[in-house]
Amino acid sequence: MIRNAVSMQRASLPLVVCLAAALGACTSSGPSPTAAAPVAVPVMAPLPEGSGCGPGIARTQAVVDSDVATGNLNQPVGARFSGDLARAAEACRAGRDREAIGLLAAAKARYGYP
Repeated sequence: MIRNAVSMQRASLPLVVCLAAALGACTSSGPSPTAAAPVAVPVMAPLPEGSGCGPGIARTQAVVDSDVATGNLNQPVGARFSGDLARAAEACRAGRDREAIGLLAAAKARYGYP
């Protein structure tokens, strides 16, 4: 009986050594991972202020330009949106405020902007 106990201890010794080596390999002795470099956020120019159709159209165009620059809006969609805003700006410059505001609202709704 004593012989079997000694034999089992000898047999389990390599197993214990292997487990210890495996667990020791789990700890990293290399350099710790570095933090990711900060991502540069584009600085957006101040939005036009004021009331009426002109500043509202200009503010929306600034947001569209920023969204295209950051990749939140793809270029072809941004170009179509800008075309719609250009028509609204034309109406605004011609003194047709109500039409311009309607065109602006329609463009924003079409492209999902509040």
